[in-house]
Amino acid sequence: MTWSTSELAELATTTVNTVRHYHRCGLLDEPRRRSNGYKQYGVTHLVRLLQIRRLRDIGVPLAEIETTGSSVGTSAEVLTAIDANLADVIESSLRTRAQIALLLEHGSITEVPAGLEHTALGMTPAERSIALVYSQIYDPKTMDDVRDIIESDDDAATIAFEALPADADADTRTRLADEFADTIAKAMVEYPWMNEPNARLMGSPELAGEAIAETIREFYNTAQLDVLLRATVIARQRHR
Repeated sequence: MTWSTSELAELATTTVNTVRHYHRCGLLDEPRRRSNGYKQYGVTHLVRLLQIRRLRDIGVPLAEIETTGSSVGTSAEVLTAIDANLADVIESSLRTRAQIALLLEHGSITEVPAGLEHTALGMTPAERSIALVYSQIYDPKTMDDVRDIIESDDDAATIAFEALPADADADTRTRLADEFADTIAKAMVEYPWMNEPNARLMGSPELAGEAIAETIREFYNTAQLDVLLRATVIARQRHR
């Protein structure tokens, strides 16, 4: 019993072009032809084709498939590399599923970076947006610190700063800047990188700095920006 190219492809659940490609790669021997020129494939061709498909299905590149006599295989090194890659893919998929579960649990809050889902509901819109931008320009270790800072920023000065209206008078701004400076100075002690934040950036310091500045200007009003600037200057003086 022999089969044509299309019949062989159908039996192996593949395509005629794939069969021809395996011929060109030297993985599948050319069969004998009938007097009319049509190819005659036999069981040995079908078995070889299925063996190749088996390796391809588990991710073995064609270039790494070896043929010796009637057997088809690949090296242990290739299989080990494929297994390691699959392990990475599985780990990434598990992390993604965990993030999806958190988003579903907390109302699909997508405006915060991974790791802040648990605290997202207690964050202001400004904090969420700034944290999301930070996650793109700071390394993962820094983002762990940012999460800790956000989770512990329930002191009176921080709460007053977040609620500060744009028309706050000068005395209110001055008083709050002095109080908020203590919060910032404390953070500088606990997280020394805040004194040299550019050292933790993952990209261009200039571009990252522009992104941070624009984001802060976008989400804080004029009074808050004034207080933040003054408080930062005072905090640096106190931290010396």
